[in-house]
Amino acid sequence: MNLDSYFLKAELIPAIITDDDTNEVLMLAYMNKESMQKTLDTGYTWFYSRSRNELWNKGATSGHTQRVMSIMADCDDDTLLIRVKQTGVACHTGNKTCFFKKVL
Repeated sequence: MNLDSYFLKAELIPAIITDDDTNEVLMLAYMNKESMQKTLDTGYTWFYSRSRNELWNKGATSGHTQRVMSIMADCDDDTLLIRVKQTGVACHTGNKTCFFKKVL
């Protein structure tokens, strides 16, 4: 699969991760072409860390992995929606989802 069309506007694209069973939004992370290819090759999520400037495999150290069920691109091919089977929690804080702070 040629991934170039997803990275025409930027080297990093947002990936919205949702729970395949509940549809709950678990997290948002960024992918570059290499992390997207690793995700496709392994069936588990890989992202690009903007703060560490490196690839990371979700759950590699915590065991809280994300097995990919489907990947959809938005109408502009610049954002991904990834449905996963989450093992453990998604957030590094120990919360099920990264979206637990109510603003309004």
